[in-house]
Amino acid sequence: MRKLFAGLAAMAIAAFGAAEARADKLQDILSKGVVRIGVPLDAPPFGSQDANRKPIGFDIEFAEMVAKGLGVKLEMQQITGANRIPFLLTDKVDIVISVMGLSPERARQIQFTAPYANTFLAVYGPKSSTVNSAATLGSARIAAAKGTTQELAITEAAPKANVMRTEDDATAAAAYITGQADLLATNSIVAQALAKQNPNKEFERKFTIRRSPAHMGVQMDQHNLVRWLDGFIFFNSLNGELDRLHKKYLDMPMDPLPTL
Repeated sequence: MRKLFAGLAAMAIAAFGAAEARADKLQDILSKGVVRIGVPLDAPPFGSQDANRKPIGFDIEFAEMVAKGLGVKLEMQQITGANRIPFLLTDKVDIVISVMGLSPERARQIQFTAPYANTFLAVYGPKSSTVNSAATLGSARIAAAKGTTQELAITEAAPKANVMRTEDDATAAAAYITGQADLLATNSIVAQALAKQNPNKEFERKFTIRRSPAHMGVQMDQHNLVRWLDGFIFFNSLNGELDRLHKKYLDMPMDPLPTL
């Protein structure tokens, strides 16, 4: 019996040691000298590509800042609203920086940092549309990227809404711009950028879904990494770098952000 308990104890210790070794993602990043960050390329001004197909945007530059702060090489991976959390859960990326809003449902799967950008979610459409709430959507076809906070919120608020669920934000925007959809549910800053790029298309805000600051995301048990990222956000809030990014990409200063 003593041998049995000793064997079980050894197995438990080994499992605990393996879990500990696996758990400290921050130390792993520093040891390997590489951080894998998932970023969007379908949600300007947070992430898109320039004429030379080079990634540009708020989240792109912020990811570069994070890697520099860690003192490691950056390995960027393109993600969409639908696969942001799966990429974390399957360990394809270490960090997600993709204008991601926090919800209690998501917080059961991953861990969020403090917010780094101030935005809200809303539904946009032409001035002629009489929609002014989720209850008045009626048969209007509303485009929203699958798995995003806005798509989930619309579905919850209006289960019978005619939602056109696209694979990413760019496809949702294209559906509205080309007339395949009557309305668009998206981030306020994304709508602002789309309006500038498409001056002949109306982007009137029909109703606000909710305030939705952007957070970074990491795997659920990565407490050391999320603590470092929180400190990074705090430091760059004080030194003006986050305010610079807000002015550069969002055309506004950084307002005080809520805390977790």
